[in-house]
Parts: sequence; structure tokens; C-alpha cells
Amino acid sequence: MRSIVPILTVLLVILGLWYAAAVPLNAQWARDQAARADTTLSASQLVEATWNQDRPRLPTPHQVGAELWKTTFESCVEGRRAGSIECITHRRSLFPHMWTTLSVTLAGFAIGTALGIGLAVSIVYSRAMDMSVMPWVIASQTIPILAIAPMIVVVFNSMGIPGFIPKAIIATYLSFFPVTVGMVKGLRAPTHMQLDQMRTWNASGLTTFLRLRLPTSMPYLFASLKVAVAASLVGTVVGELPTGAISGIGARLLNGSYYGNTMMIWAALIAAAVLAAIMIATISLAERVTLKRMGLAQ
Repeated sequence: MRSIVPILTVLLVILGLWYAAAVPLNAQWARDQAARADTTLSASQLVEATWNQDRPRLPTPHQVGAELWKTTFESCVEGRRAGSIECITHRRSLFPHMWTTLSVTLAGFAIGTALGIGLAVSIVYSRAMDMSVMPWVIASQTIPILAIAPMIVVVFNSMGIPGFIPKAIIATYLSFFPVTVGMVKGLRAPTHMQLDQMRTWNASGLTTFLRLRLPTSMPYLFASLKVAVAASLVGTVVGELPTGAISGIGARLLNGSYYGNTMMIWAALIAAAVLAAIMIATISLAERVTLKRMGLAQ
């Protein structure tokens, strides 16, 4: 209960600020409509008008919620019951788009995690790798993803490999860095006294890694995984933008932008945030279970 109260407090503050910001951003259209009708809006009427526009500059939370419900559970053909499996999985529903983005995100996240852990182990155990590779790992993140994503898509399209793989590589590009940095920090977390004690016991390098360095690195790894999975989702959505994709959250963002439908854009953004929250919550659960079994949970 104590952990829920701060979350709810922050959520209520965000919703309050959101509703408050919608008034000045949408007020001009409401005033123009009132002027055409030769009427004057009171303060309450102005607020009501700015919170219920068909094409607002900033849709309110209840409008975004209604759009989410409509595009998720009611976007089906005539004769289908709203909320049915056939309706939810229909191509016009938001669920198939979320699944498309999620599948690429998980693929990129898995590859980025494996690559990051492999690089971290190499950097920690090889001074040459530390001196040569680590600076390049850091420098790789200075390249804007909006610049490199179209290049990756064009190169793979020219090779006859469109779609899934280029987007997964873009997701990998963003997700491997936090895993690498966090794992390096975690593998180097043992103190000199702990390492000297392992040498006193004549422990091999593999034993030291499995019994000391790896357990010590677990909190750092899980913290990095939470950042990496969010970065992977961002990479996937960005990768969908230059591909002209017809499926995915990025495709929904493009459609909303083309038709000036801000509610579609916000609904897609909220769907992406929900996916990120679910993945991070899953990693947090795995973290608690793992650390508890290892005796590292507080």
C-alpha cells in the first residue's frame, strides 16, 4: 500500500496538469466557434468546450481513453461483437499493432542483452578490450538514432531484407549500451579484499566469475535491463517510421500525423507506454525472484 500511494499521487498530478494544459491549448478554437455564433463563453463553458473537441491540439485524458477503447475493442467489422476475440485481433484494432512492435522489441532486447553481457565480460577480463572497445561503445551512442535508423533500413532493403530484421537491429543498437555499461560496473563491483580472498582459496578465474563477480553484478544487470527494454521499444518505434510500415505503433503514429488525428497519436503513445510498463514490471518481478533466491534481496 505504501508503494501504491506515491504512484497514485504522481498519476493524479500528471492528470491534473494534463487537463489544465488542455484549456489554453484548445481555447482559441472554442473562442473562434463562439465568435462565429456571436456568443460569449463563460469560464465553465470554455473549459467544457476545450475538453471535448473533435480535433483538439491536446486531447484530454478521457478522450485518449475513449480512443484507446474504441481502437482496441470496437474496431471490428459489422456483425462482430465489440470486445470479442475477433474484434480485438482485427487488423484495424490496436492490439495487432502492439504485438508487431512488441515482437520486434523483445527480439532486439534479447540480442542487445546478449551482446552487452558478452562485451562487458570481455572488457572486464581483457585490458585490450577495455582500452579499445569501451570508448567505441560509448561513442556509438553519440550518433542520433533518427539519423542511423533510415540508413539501416535502406541498406537492408537493398539486400532484400525488409521489415523485422532492420527494426530489431535498431532496437539492439539502443539496448546493448546500458547493459554493457551496467554489467561492466557490476562485474567490477567486488572489492580488492574479496578478490584477494578468492585468490587465497586458489579459486580459478571461472570460479571467481561464477561465485563472486556474477552474483555481485546481478543488481546492476537488472537495473540496466529496465533501461535497455525501454530503449529497445523506442528503437523499434523509430525503426518503424522510415519503413512505411503498415503495422506497428510507429505506423499508427504516422497515420495519426498524416491525417492530423492527435487522439490517434496520443492513443499510440499511451499504448507504447503500457507496453514499456508491462515489460519493466516483468523484469522487476524477475529481479525480486532472482535476488531472493540468491540471498541478495534486502
